[in-house]
Parts: sequence; C-alpha cells; structure tokens
Amino acid sequence: MWLCYGIQQTDKTALGTQATFGLREDTGLYGTQYSWLTTIFYLIYMIFEFPSNIILQRYKMGKILSCYMICWGVVVLCIGFAQNFTHLVVLRALQGLFECCISPGFILVVGSWYKTREHASRSLVFQSANAGFGIISSLALYGIGKRGAQNPDSEPWRWMSYFLGAMTICIGILCLFLLGTPSEVKWLTPEEKRMANARIVSNNTGHDRTGVRKWQWKQVRECLIDPCFWFAGINAFLSSLPNGGLTTFAHIINTSFGFTNLEVILLDIPRSAFSVLYFVAIGLITSKRSGLRLYFMIVSTIPPFVGFLGMAFIPNNPSMKWTKWGMYFMTVPYVISLFLAWSLIPSNTAGRTKRTFTSSFTFVGYCVGNMTGSQIFKAKDAPFYVPGVVGCAVCFGLEFAVLVCWRIVLVLRNRRLDKTIALDGLSEEERTLRAKKMGEEDKTDFENPYFRYTL
Repeated sequence: MWLCYGIQQTDKTALGTQATFGLREDTGLYGTQYSWLTTIFYLIYMIFEFPSNIILQRYKMGKILSCYMICWGVVVLCIGFAQNFTHLVVLRALQGLFECCISPGFILVVGSWYKTREHASRSLVFQSANAGFGIISSLALYGIGKRGAQNPDSEPWRWMSYFLGAMTICIGILCLFLLGTPSEVKWLTPEEKRMANARIVSNNTGHDRTGVRKWQWKQVRECLIDPCFWFAGINAFLSSLPNGGLTTFAHIINTSFGFTNLEVILLDIPRSAFSVLYFVAIGLITSKRSGLRLYFMIVSTIPPFVGFLGMAFIPNNPSMKWTKWGMYFMTVPYVISLFLAWSLIPSNTAGRTKRTFTSSFTFVGYCVGNMTGSQIFKAKDAPFYVPGVVGCAVCFGLEFAVLVCWRIVLVLRNRRLDKTIALDGLSEEERTLRAKKMGEEDKTDFENPYFRYTL
C-alpha cells in the first residue's frame, strides 16, 4: 500500500515538475490550458468515483486496485509521447479515471485488516508515502532533469513520464499477487483468514465481506441526515483546494522566489523528510492514546494558514527567497487534516453501504477542491499568484471552524451513548456481544445503540 500510494501521488503531481522542464513550451500550452490539465484530472476522478466504489464493493478489491494501477501506469507512460494540449488533456482524463479508486479503496482495505484504534496509524503509514516516496522520486527526477540540462534537446519531461509510467506498471503487476482484504489474499491460510476477520469484530462494523453484494438505499438516506457525513465532505473540499493549487503550481511559485528548477526539486527533499517524521509521530501518538485525531487535525490547519499568508505578503525580492521558502515549508502539516479525516471513515461509519457512500462523497469533496484549487491560480497573476495563495489561507481558516464543530458533534453523541448504557441494565460483556452482532448484521452506527465514535 505504501508503494502504491507513493507512486500514485508522484504520478499525479509530477506535472508540476515537468512544467519547469519544458512541458508547457514543447506542447504549446498557453493561458489556462496548464491549469485545465489538473482540473480535467479531478473532474473525471470525481465522475467515476462513485461507480468505482460500487465495483470495489462488489468484486475483489485487490485485483480491481491492481488492474487500475497498471492502466494508469500505461497512461502516465503515454504522456511522454504527447505533442499538444489535446493529447495531454485526454491522457490526464484517463489518468483521473484509473486513479479514482485507489485512496477510497485503501481506506476500505485498512478497515478490513485493522482495529479501530489502529486505523489512524495504519492509514498514516501508507499516506506518509505522499512525502516518503516523494524523496525517492525527487532524486530520480533530479537526475533526469540534470541530464536534460546538459542536453536541452532531450526534453527531460518526457523521460520523467517514461520512468514513472514503467515503474507504476511494474508495481501494479506485483500488487496483483499481494494486495487485497483478508478474505481475498492467497498468502493467508483459511485459518489465518478467519483469525484476521475475528480480529476486527470489535470494530462493530462487520468484516470485509459483510454486506458486500447488497446496496442499501436506507443507509444512503441516513448519510444525508448525518452532520458528520457533510463535515467529511466539506473538510475534504477545504483541505484539497490548497492541495490542488500546490500540486500544480508549487514548483512554478518556488522558482519565482529565485531558485532554479533543479534547486526546487532538491528543496522538496527536506520538506518531504519532515512530512514523513510528522506523519510517523502522529501515527505513533494516536495508536497509543485515543481521542486525539481531531485535535491533531485542528492544530494542523494553523501552520499552513500562517505559511500561505507569509508567501503572499512577504516582498518578492531575491534577498527574501529563503524566508519565503520557510513560509512554504510551514505548509507541510496541511495534509494531516485530510488524511486523518479519511481514517475516521472506517472508524466512525458502520454499515457497508453507508461507509462506501461516505467514502465516495468525501472524495467528491476532494476532487472539487483540487479542481477549484487549480483554477484560482490565474495566468494573469503569474509568477507569484498572490490571490490564489491568499485563497488557500482562507480555506484553512474555514477548515479550522469545521473541524471544531465536527469534534463537538462526536463528543455530544458519545455523551448521549454514556447516558443510554447507564440505564440499560446490561453488563459490559452483554453490550459488547450485542454491538458485535449488530456489526455482523451490517447495522449502521445510527442503528447500533452501542456504537462509540472515535475522536
């Protein structure tokens, strides 16, 4: 999962690096065409999000995810042969189609293997590849870029696509034999599969085959009246809008500080290394102590809020380039509020259909945010893009408020549960058995009176 997620993030965001190595000039991009390469990716990602999640629910997750990965690897490789905007926009659309199921699929895989208290740490392990694999890819892309600088006619951005596409295809083939839920994988014995499923019964959400072929519309209706369903989608939108801007324009903005395109690649390495350490630290803490996920999410919106404002308003002159890069460095924690929110879906959502629908809606918010983020950076504002950077800061201010409200709702629900169980006259063992039985019956968190929400 770490490799798959890292490669997906690298393939998705490599466009920003390629843009500083001649992609825009060699393919004749002008105006907002470059922005639309990101927008079309997330538009198609969003359109096929829901159908792909239904496919994941009905068929073997591991095989579906692996096949999608091989397909997008082929697409990334083909980007290296693109000659114009039409070629690029079609290929980016196909890339969005095949990448749309990876993140929600991994959330479901985590929920099928691990206990509730382990969801955050295990999710952060594979999500740390967002930065961890970025270190590896940065070194590889730096080597390709430096070689290209010695031979300007070599069009290094094309070789970046060839390298990334070939690597993705190879890892996708490997995943065909390794990736999946406990019931799917071939490397567990029947007894080990039963043990793996029994291990997560205490989650009160069933096991990986619970409700697998039955789509329940009443669970969809329940989502629509659940405030946490909307908090998850809104949070994903607000966190992803800056992400859409950064993945598309971060390298261009950093070169505007006064760095060369090769220096920008190298400067991504310490930022990625800090991000990995931050992920690991939060993963370890949340696995040892409960009730901290939303606190970390709330706190993680503050540094990027300050960082984006600093990037926008610190004077643009060469003597301030390291100060501005320091402000950019402060944006590192922003992904925690999104990734920890993803880990709350398997922890706080019971009912197979409800969990799948919540996951899909969250990723719709993720897609719309990324699409919007790529469009608020206007060509007329180049190379500093001050209005877009300020817009990113505003998003983190709003996200702070949403996360505070989200935690309040969950705290109130748990307090109501405490009052209910204090009056039911049952022993703790009886409550636990009833809660597990309801999880096995594909009951939702609303239908299970003994379901406790993770904070």
